[in-house]
Amino acid sequence: MSGPVEAGDVAGTVEPPASAIDAAGSAPVGEGPPRVEVTDGREATVGHLTVRRVLPRRPRRTVGAWCFADQMGPIEVRTEHAVDIGPHPHIGLHTVTWLLAGELLHRDTLGSEQPIRPGQLNLMTAGAGVAHAEEQVGYRGGMHGMQLWVAQPSSTRHGHPAFEHHAELPQTEVGGSRVTVLVGEFDGTASPARRDTELVGLDAVLDTGPVEWPVRADFEHALIVLEGRVEVDGV
Repeated sequence: MSGPVEAGDVAGTVEPPASAIDAAGSAPVGEGPPRVEVTDGREATVGHLTVRRVLPRRPRRTVGAWCFADQMGPIEVRTEHAVDIGPHPHIGLHTVTWLLAGELLHRDTLGSEQPIRPGQLNLMTAGAGVAHAEEQVGYRGGMHGMQLWVAQPSSTRHGHPAFEHHAELPQTEVGGSRVTVLVGEFDGTASPARRDTELVGLDAVLDTGPVEWPVRADFEHALIVLEGRVEVDGV
C-alpha cells in the first residue's frame, strides 16, 4: 500500500521471496534519504475471527490515506461461523476486501449481497454512512485475505454510500514480481476500482532474489508480508 507523504518515509528496493500487499498514499514531500521502519502487527478479534492488525499501530497510524489493515488467516474453516462479522456501521471511508483463499458473503444496507472469492475485490464506500456484514455461508477449507480501509477526503466523505465488486483485476510483471493492481495505478497498469485520493494498493508475488519496483519518491510505502521474507534496503 502506498500514497503521498514525506520523502523521509519512502522505502525503495524490494528484495527476496514472498507474497505481499503493497499500499501507498501521498502528502507533502520532505528532504532526506528513504527510511525503512519495521512495525510488528498485533492480534485482534473481529467477530469470531482472530486477525493480525498491522495498521494502525502506535508508531504508524496511516500510510497515505490507508488507515487500517487486517490480515485474516491463513486458517482452516471447519465450522459455519468461523468468519462471521455481524452488521456494523462505517462513515467516511472505503473498505477494501481482498481474498487469497476462501469465500465470504458481503451484505450491506444498500441491498448489496455479493460473494467474494480469491482474485476478486469488494470495495464499499461508506460516505455519510452505511452498515455491512461479512459472513461465512457454507464454505469449508482454507481462508486467507486482507481487509483494508481508506480514509475518504473531505470532498467525498459526506457523500452517498456505494458498493462495487470486481471479479477480475489487471495484472503486470515488473522486475521479478507478478503484481495484481487492486486500487490505483502501477507501472502503467490501472485498476477499475474507485479511489478518491492518490494511492496505490497491490498484491505481489516476488521471485527469490533482487526485485526492483518503480515506486514514486513522493509516496510513502508499506509492505505487509503475507508469506516468506522480504528485505528492503538491507532491513
